[in-house]
Amino acid sequence: MLLAADRGEAAPGLDDRVRSAVFEVVQKQRDLGVDLVNDGEMGKVGFAMYVKDRLTGFDGQSKWLGQRRPEMEDHPDFAERWRATTDQTVLTTPACTSEIRVKDPSGVARDIANLKAAAAAAGLPTERLFMTAASPGVISHFFANQHYPTREAFIGALAKAMQPEYEAIAESGILLQLDCPDLAMSRHSVFADLTLEEFRAQVALNLEALNAAVRNIPAERMRMHVCWGNYEGPHDYDVELKDIVDLVLTAKPAGLSLEACNPRHGHEWRVWERVSLPEGKYLVPGVIDSTNNYVEHPELVAQRILNYAKIVGPERVIAGSDCGFGTVASMATVAPSVTWSKFRSLKDGAEMASRELGL
Repeated sequence: MLLAADRGEAAPGLDDRVRSAVFEVVQKQRDLGVDLVNDGEMGKVGFAMYVKDRLTGFDGQSKWLGQRRPEMEDHPDFAERWRATTDQTVLTTPACTSEIRVKDPSGVARDIANLKAAAAAAGLPTERLFMTAASPGVISHFFANQHYPTREAFIGALAKAMQPEYEAIAESGILLQLDCPDLAMSRHSVFADLTLEEFRAQVALNLEALNAAVRNIPAERMRMHVCWGNYEGPHDYDVELKDIVDLVLTAKPAGLSLEACNPRHGHEWRVWERVSLPEGKYLVPGVIDSTNNYVEHPELVAQRILNYAKIVGPERVIAGSDCGFGTVASMATVAPSVTWSKFRSLKDGAEMASRELGL
């Protein structure tokens, strides 16, 4: 139904089905003992792609799946397999061809109402909820600029247009999660030909726009997610966390959600032995993987949590997943039953870690 609506086709009953899906996913999280719950992004065709329906200006056509990716060039056999198993036409990713403004403020209002109603039905208080929203930088990653004279102007326009959505979520009492994979993922795709310092300059630009867009929201009402792309692949061109962490820490949100358990970045907990986590900030390391169908043992989950807790302090660590399990409606790789088993291990592992820490 989401895909049909995305293609501009009729999708009768979609609003009701989104609402019921949010109720189902919230109750399931509640049943499994998840402490901080969200709506599963059930009303969004994609974690960033949804904004084309809420903002004006996106009528062209981007070619983001055709971007140069060095890892694909180095591993042509993997690239062939990836293309064969990924439907590259299922989602529309328009380019910006005119002025960006808010078109549909009711979209975020529906999301907020659905999540609050589902939480109330499950007996969850609002302060236990979080909701995701695409950052200006990640929108620019997928939607090419064919209108604004500079990238700075494009990012600035996106920030201004997304600001009301960010503020609506925060003002509702729900924690705002800003999805910012552009801060790392774009290094091996749209900015693959830049030097590290040139890439860092683009990261700084994205963060400046983000901070401008959330200037009216208290830091503690926000967290941000940084990742290198939610897919199983080589990732051997990923920028290292140590090379961007100083910039990432300039973002206003108090919480920092990071990929922390996949084989390319599972070692980076040691970055925090050398980098001091600023006062008022906390980490949300991924301790279950969102790209494979292994169910992590709770003891492994506990070990991953403890790696962070013993460095920055247990009161500054929230256990999370590496990324979302369905960031695009048509591209989930983990079977639903496995996803829920992973969340059970997340809860059990967190309890084990808490006991070891004497909490």
